Amino acid sequence: MQSDGEQTVRFGGSDPVDRPLGRSIKRGLTCRCPACGEGRLFRAFLKPVDHCSVCGEDISHHRADDLPAYLVIVVVGHVLMTGYMLTDMILRVSPWVHLAIWAPLAVLAAIATIQPIKGGVIGLQWANRMHGFGGGEDGTDSTSGPSNRPN
Repeated sequence: MQSDGEQTVRFGGSDPVDRPLGRSIKRGLTCRCPACGEGRLFRAFLKPVDHCSVCGEDISHHRADDLPAYLVIVVVGHVLMTGYMLTDMILRVSPWVHLAIWAPLAVLAAIATIQPIKGGVIGLQWANRMHGFGGGEDGTDSTSGPSNRPN
């Protein structure tokens, strides 16, 4: 609850266009542009496009970094560990059999989920106007010289 003197702080400028969080993440999970939902989000397996081919939205300044990998580890780890434990309760087999089953499943599940999860993270950043998606640069000061951002 806000008191009389407090105002909501919106980062990334004062763009009046609403960016619904759920819709943006869903569009990212389907590997589509979070702005229009039509254009492709990736030009290669994990390499996002610079600009949407449909609406022209600039995607080049996203910073997904390691969050998609951490989310894949959490999701795949919980799903596969549950499967392993349920299977181990029903079928008593050698640890080598479990290794032969669950290791390839872990690799396949990680490969299958990394791109949609990265798209969802990009959609999250776009909806919250993070890392330049709000129209301005985050964390740069015009008097401090060049930024440390990689090219």
